[in-house]
Order: sequence, then structure tokens, then C-alpha cells
Amino acid sequence: MVAGMAKKSLPVSESTYFILAALLDGPLHGHGIIKHVLGMSEGRVKLPVGTLYGALDRLAGGGLIAVEREEVVDGRPRRYFRLTDDGTRLVLTEAERMRQAASVVTGRALPGSAFVPLTSPAAAGLALGRRPVWRPALT
Repeated sequence: MVAGMAKKSLPVSESTYFILAALLDGPLHGHGIIKHVLGMSEGRVKLPVGTLYGALDRLAGGGLIAVEREEVVDGRPRRYFRLTDDGTRLVLTEAERMRQAASVVTGRALPGSAFVPLTSPAAAGLALGRRPVWRPALT
């Protein structure tokens, strides 16, 4: 657990990660979080309303987010959530953990894949403005 972090350990679930990441830009209400997460994940992470509000309650209970303000819009209550310092530390620490973990894979070509590592001669050609030639992997 990261020092000073309330009740949450690494790694976090994908939905929790994206909820916290959405709040890095400032306070959002529930629907705003859903839209932000959908955009950041390029449509991959879809948060049903019940899942979102359950997660928000857990994150608030864990001290990772807090209610910034509440207002009534069209007769309906709307709560805006913000990251706490612990929440900010958690999402930044998780991002660094995932970056390091991904570098283990992205630093090398995998057998049977069309992946070209950035240190390969093919990647060097990209740096010189040449178009990559994609070939199917040989099996």
C-alpha cells in the first residue's frame, strides 16, 4: 500500500482506475464520469449507473474521493465528486505501475506477433519517415 493511502491497495480494478483518472481533470457528476470514462477508454469501459454509484460510494468510504458540491438540476439531485490527495496518489502510482509493467512487453517482440519494438530496425525506419510494411506473423 502506498504511504498515506486510505484503505485501497494496488492494483486497482480497471473501472476504479478510469473513474479516478476521469476526476484528475476536476470535479464531475455521475453522468459526466460515465462519459469521460467512455471517451478515455475509447469506448471499451462502459460503466452502468449502478456500478458507478457503488464504486463512488466505496471510493468515498475509502477516502479516495469526496463530494465537492451538490445541486438540484431539473428536480434531481446531482453530486460532484473530486479526488482527494490519497486518490490522486493512488491513480498516479497505479499509472506508473502499469507503465512499468507494459514496458516489459513493449520492449521486445513477441514470437508470432506483428509487434515491432521501438528499438528495432523497422522502428528506426519510421524515424526516417519510411512507411512501415506490415507482414503477417509466420507460424
